[in-house]
Amino acid sequence: MKSELEIFNTLTKRKERFVPLVEGKVGMYVCGPTVYGDPHLGHARSAISFDLVYRYFLHLGNKVRYVRNITDVGHLENDEDTGEDKIAKKARIEELEPMEVAQYYTNRYHDTMRLLNNLPPSIEPHASGHIPEQIAMAEAIEKNGFAYRVNGSLYFDVAKYNEKYPYGKLSGRKLEDLLQTTRDNLAKQDEKKNPFDFALWKKADPKHIMRWHSQWSDGFPGWHLECSVMSTKYLGERFDIHGGGMDLLFPHHECEIAQSVATNGTEAVHYWMHNNMITVDGQKMGKSLGNFITLYEFFSGTHPRLEKAYSPMTIRFFILQAHYRSPLDFSNQALQSSEKGMNRLLQGWETLQNIQPANQTTVSAEEWSEKLYAAINDDFNTPVLIAHLFDLVKDINKLKTGDLTIDKSNLEQLQKLFSDFVFDILGLKAGVSETGEKNNMTTDLIDLLLNIRKEMKANKMYELSDEIRNRLQEKGIVIKDTKDGFEWEMRK
Repeated sequence: MKSELEIFNTLTKRKERFVPLVEGKVGMYVCGPTVYGDPHLGHARSAISFDLVYRYFLHLGNKVRYVRNITDVGHLENDEDTGEDKIAKKARIEELEPMEVAQYYTNRYHDTMRLLNNLPPSIEPHASGHIPEQIAMAEAIEKNGFAYRVNGSLYFDVAKYNEKYPYGKLSGRKLEDLLQTTRDNLAKQDEKKNPFDFALWKKADPKHIMRWHSQWSDGFPGWHLECSVMSTKYLGERFDIHGGGMDLLFPHHECEIAQSVATNGTEAVHYWMHNNMITVDGQKMGKSLGNFITLYEFFSGTHPRLEKAYSPMTIRFFILQAHYRSPLDFSNQALQSSEKGMNRLLQGWETLQNIQPANQTTVSAEEWSEKLYAAINDDFNTPVLIAHLFDLVKDINKLKTGDLTIDKSNLEQLQKLFSDFVFDILGLKAGVSETGEKNNMTTDLIDLLLNIRKEMKANKMYELSDEIRNRLQEKGIVIKDTKDGFEWEMRK
């Protein structure tokens, strides 16, 4: 008998049995990227973690509405209510339109997500496409007495809200502690009554390109507002799961709760889920620290910290080998170990397909089923699940040598079970076959690398473009540059 799914709810700080608000249907919202730069390993971790959740709910036969947003306006520098819009700043530096920047990096995000074999969300709303709804929510919050106007901007009054509802319940922070820790910021945020108040609407300065008209000013919505609006617009005032990275827990998700309660008098989210961070050799990954590696650099092997290129499936398996709530440390050794482990798992599948059934069985598919479902149902415990799959591969190899036997019924069940968990739930895909034959995944990846090389050549980055060509040729991929771009073929 399959165990019941339990999810660790960040709000209650404990595992809870998952019970959807509507039987057979699951509504899930996950915070997506702010599209002003190339996607990196942190983006991959969040996307893969919640792709696993999405895949498992689908596997269980649920009708799932998975909403993941694109932030293309309102996310200011340092995640505060001051400074320049991140996308507008990138546009100014590159001498482009802000929406040109947003579209370019949205396309690149989609490219990498597809290569990582993440299923696309059911709905992918953009913040800039929901300005009227954000204005309407800000109006409701102001009407209910939880916001105040200053110089054309509208701020959420956290202290006023806290008189009626507890602010900080998700992160466990108390208002008096916040006042102490944010006192030093008061001078630069002197518009606000308190430094922990946050913007619902910001008046745009004359140089700010991205602006819309409202009753407060010509301006733009605060960063936290978009997720409260778009999640409830597509999933209803109450929905099952809200996910995102642990770095968003405070203030972003805390502010989302306050906005929903201030608008409707009730919280929107039943289960809060947060994936942990990526570190690099024990240090938090970040641009300022110089240890920032994009997914394109992982796929091409062009970053100086990388010993080689790593396939998207290696990246996926590396991420899944850690529990989504545990920190995950990058190193070349860890990635290469993941690569070997994944290949061992995929080889087990090849072996299992060629096993001949016997009249008697010493392997029970039902026992393996119970182990695998118990692991995934324990808050999506992929490390334990993968450990069980490795043990299963050991049994598969014993079936091959004849040390174990399996009858036809158990063999068919075991083949389906292995396929369900490795391919449908974990979302792994096989790479190039031993014969060198192309498959869709390989074709997409090589085309991606060669398009990156084309961009490098256009920007006179000849040394790196030559490095990509040489690395691919070492793998038996022959490249021919043409006036229209490139052609390639794989040597058998």
